[in-house]
Parts: sequence; C-alpha cells; structure tokens
Amino acid sequence: MQVRTLSIAVAALTLGLSALGLSGCGEARKSLGWDKNAPDEFKVVSRAPLALPPDFALRPPEPGAAPTNEVSMQGQAQTALFGKPMTKPAPGDGGRSPGEAALLKAAGTDKTVPGIRGIVDNETSALALADKPFTDKLVFWKVPEHPAGPVVDAPKEAKRLRENQALGQPVTEGETPVIIKKKRALLEGLF
Repeated sequence: MQVRTLSIAVAALTLGLSALGLSGCGEARKSLGWDKNAPDEFKVVSRAPLALPPDFALRPPEPGAAPTNEVSMQGQAQTALFGKPMTKPAPGDGGRSPGEAALLKAAGTDKTVPGIRGIVDNETSALALADKPFTDKLVFWKVPEHPAGPVVDAPKEAKRLRENQALGQPVTEGETPVIIKKKRALLEGLF
C-alpha cells in the first residue's frame, strides 16, 4: 500500500512540476487558456447605430424578391450619364434600345456567318501546332504531312486580287497561288 501511495504521489508531483514548467512557454500558456486574448484595437470597427424606418407599416420582403431599396448598377450608370434613368426597351428586340439596334445593324451584325467558330478554329489550327513545347517536339519528332492544308503565297495572291478588281472580275476568279514545299534530303538540316 505504501509503495502504491508513494508512486501516486511521485506521479502527481511530476505532473505538477511539468505543468509549472510548461506554464512558462508562451504557446503552452495560450493552449491551456492561461493568457488573455485581448482584441486588436486596429481590427475593431464601429458600426452605424440601428435606426427605425420612417414608415412603421413596412412589411418584410418576400423570399426571393428583388430588394426594393437598391438601384441596379446599370441604372446608376444611366443616371450618371444621362441625368435620368432610361426607359425600358421594347420586349421584342432582345432587350436592346432602338439606338443599340440601329448601331448593331449598321455594324453588320445581322449578316453573321453561321459556323464561324468552326471556320476560325480550322484556320488557326496551324498556329496551335506551331506552339508545341520542347518536350513534345522531342517525343513526337515526326511532322505530319500538310496538317492544315496548303499555304497561300500572300504576295502573288494580293497581285491576283488587285488584277481581278481592276478588270471588274469577282475575287474568286482564277486559281489561288500556293507555296509548294520541296522534300528535304536526309542530312539537309543537320549541317
């Protein structure tokens, strides 16, 4: 019994001394909650006092309804530019005012080419192939034969277009000049 009581006393004394020793550490004091944690005076902000609305008959807003006291950013911009909010556009023209519709028509947006995204992607695929990283060039060293089609000879094509315009012919008249690459010899690019 005495040995057990002695071992408990030694354990309690060891625990007490270790707690006392750890209390000197700043991090241990914080984790044990012995340090005060005062707020930073530069992070404290004052808030405006609550005020009662002038109309006590106000009802709470409907869930999901737009706020009644906020003006849209577009409305604020229109008020800043024109002095008064603009009238709503007619519902049948895609939300555009008559001035916007006239400007877009004068710019030629009603004559769009269907599938233009595919055309642009096909034309710029050669540029995407030219922008390969160095490791891709090392691993995939074989160049495919004419991946984007023939290359147009720009000076000859410009001359052909000017001649067609001078003669009053359509621009599609005549054959488009292309650059034909010759095959390289086996050791041609090495030396």
